[in-house]
Amino acid sequence: MQSPLFSYTEQQTQDRYTVQNPQLLRVALTGHDDVLARKGAMVAYQGLIEFDGEYRSGQQQRARAYTGEGLDLMRCHGQGTVYFANLAQHVHLVDVDQDGLSVDSAYVLAMDSSLNHTVVAVDSQYGISGSGKYQLNITGRGRVALMTSGQPLMMQVTPDKYINADADAVVAWSSGLRVQMQAQTHSSGVRRRRGSTGEGWELSFLGQGFALVQPSEVMPPQHANIGEGALAQFGMGQQGAHGQNQGNVWS
Repeated sequence: MQSPLFSYTEQQTQDRYTVQNPQLLRVALTGHDDVLARKGAMVAYQGLIEFDGEYRSGQQQRARAYTGEGLDLMRCHGQGTVYFANLAQHVHLVDVDQDGLSVDSAYVLAMDSSLNHTVVAVDSQYGISGSGKYQLNITGRGRVALMTSGQPLMMQVTPDKYINADADAVVAWSSGLRVQMQAQTHSSGVRRRRGSTGEGWELSFLGQGFALVQPSEVMPPQHANIGEGALAQFGMGQQGAHGQNQGNVWS
């Protein structure tokens, strides 16, 4: 049998993490510690690999229930190679060091089991809970595989150049940055998304570091029931997209 498909063979490398192609991650487990991956993200594996649900502490369970933010992980261990992917999103590797990484949990594909993750709050000058209100803070030393819809933009933040980005397009940023959630509108228009512009909340980054932005805003699945009114506009409560679509891959 002959086909151009046979050109898509696995990469031969000794690296623990390898981006097999833009949408597929290859992780070698032989001779390495366990890897934590998004539940259901395994698409193939070779060797003797076991997959177990990762334990979540009481604090992590309460944080997930209160904020909606958290990681549903599985622990992968054994001898062999595992391939991970999710919705054909683009995969990117990030080495986490002492600076730490803040990230939306929806964009984490896999990470070293030695890393720690906790839920942190993002300031809102209006005190309204919406997209980007809570994020994960990943600390320690290790590697994280992130996902984006399309090729992302890495924006450098310096003390003399701050960055603003749509809260629904931000994927991750340096934990050392000062971050505030805001809407560039006057008080009478805070209940609607920038009047008739369709633009909503944004994150403002100040300090020294980076912010990773994808060329897509968070969107619910097709035919999803979004709801109406101010609550739906800001993704709040059961009227918002998050509340209406619990349990699917976008929530």
